[in-house]
Amino acid sequence: MALSMSSFIAMSVGSRELAQTLSIRQVLFFRALVGLFVIAPFLPRLWPELRQMRSLKLHLLRNFVHFTAQYFWTIGVVLLPLASVFALEFTAPIWVAFFAWGILGEKLTRARILANIGGFIGVLVIVRPGFEVIDPAAGLVLLAAVGYGLSLVLVKRLTRDCSPAAIVVWMILIQLPLGLAAALTDWRPVHMTDIPWMLVAGAGALSAHFCMAQALQRLEASIIMPVDFLRVPLAAIAGYLLYHERVDLFVFLGAAIILGSNFQAMRAERRA
Repeated sequence: MALSMSSFIAMSVGSRELAQTLSIRQVLFFRALVGLFVIAPFLPRLWPELRQMRSLKLHLLRNFVHFTAQYFWTIGVVLLPLASVFALEFTAPIWVAFFAWGILGEKLTRARILANIGGFIGVLVIVRPGFEVIDPAAGLVLLAAVGYGLSLVLVKRLTRDCSPAAIVVWMILIQLPLGLAAALTDWRPVHMTDIPWMLVAGAGALSAHFCMAQALQRLEASIIMPVDFLRVPLAAIAGYLLYHERVDLFVFLGAAIILGSNFQAMRAERRA
């Protein structure tokens, strides 16, 4: 999970830099394209598993949901204050707990519910969003959060039949044509200076999803996702180091709430 969170931050930084010169749709496409080049050397070894096409319909559903969620979330990044986007996005673990209960049959324990609530409160403390005006883009980000929650639960279901590596390969193979079709409708000139950020965004995305699939294979989804709240304070620190964004006491107060909520939940799980 630590490597997954670090990779998600790298992907976010790379995507943020790319969005300064390319369209959002191109960013999604190039992330998938870089991922294809990274996984290409491993395809022969994975081919025996891939050709069996296990759970292909579930792969298609998961990746369509995930791609749509990515697109909605990126629209929110462009149209909304970043603090509001983060606050809305981190409703996803609440949906993970709900979908894990409905689809995977995981127990929706009191400890897990409290961990999610505590984590969400911690995020609100960090970003302190204002919701005075209801923007339609906020609805898209909320839909993206629902999509991310469903996507992660579907990944957990896929780990019963597929290896984490195969799940990531199917993600690239399905989302690459989706990204290309979208990018061609809003194509902008690509410059040599974009290539390093493509590599950062693409490699970060691939690593993040592979590590997340590994974690989901080993632990229940509703245990993992509250820990993912830590991505917010880590992103705040990265923003300070890379972009000189201000980090204040609320970041560390929110992180303390998140850590405390998860610590209590894990203690309760061990005792159960």
